[in-house]
Amino acid sequence: MKRIALVEDDSDLAFTISLNLQREGYTITHFSRGHEALVELQRGGFDFVILDLNLPDLDGLTICRELRRDPVTTGVPILMLTARGSERDRITGLELGADDYLTKPFSIEELLARITATLRRTRPADGAPPSAPSLITIGQLEIDLASQQVRRDGTAVHLTPTEFALLRELAINRGKLLTHAHLLRRVWGRGYETETEYVRVYIRRLRAKLEPDGGEPVILTQPRAGYRIAAG
Repeated sequence: MKRIALVEDDSDLAFTISLNLQREGYTITHFSRGHEALVELQRGGFDFVILDLNLPDLDGLTICRELRRDPVTTGVPILMLTARGSERDRITGLELGADDYLTKPFSIEELLARITATLRRTRPADGAPPSAPSLITIGQLEIDLASQQVRRDGTAVHLTPTEFALLRELAINRGKLLTHAHLLRRVWGRGYETETEYVRVYIRRLRAKLEPDGGEPVILTQPRAGYRIAAG
């Protein structure tokens, strides 16, 4: 049973979401204020966060930023809810570490599909080739597929679930050019094939964490085609 934190100040919407997710077997804890939610989330124990962007006391973007800075919550998936629908808002949320983004109004069916797709990314063995090693080494980078841990020069690198899922897909296909559509389908799931900003934003996030300044690039770009990790 997954424990979900719902951070939403609209009481009617929160009731509807909570009722429907409970019917699906999720345990829901509702927070109507951002400060309270942030404190409780940083204590740990949650498997997923549904986070409204517009809150009365502390906005969702700030909460998302703080959760991604905290090792306790780095690996907890975050789905952002907002009435804003511009591409800039979407990209800002993703750049801060949100795993997905849903614009109001939305259907409960769509919300459930997004939660299911995001949780699926945390399963390290899903879709991995039988021949894929459990530990992949790329220069000074070590990727442990079984434990979902990454180390660079012996130091742990904290990745979000989506960052790790994207790195994992590139690593197990080392040397192969992977298109935007392939990465969206394999990492985010079917129905995301046209959401190219997801890939661009998360490639930038991975590079910032994995490629030291002035060092050899880990992820290579082929313009207008896709990305790959060098074969060796």
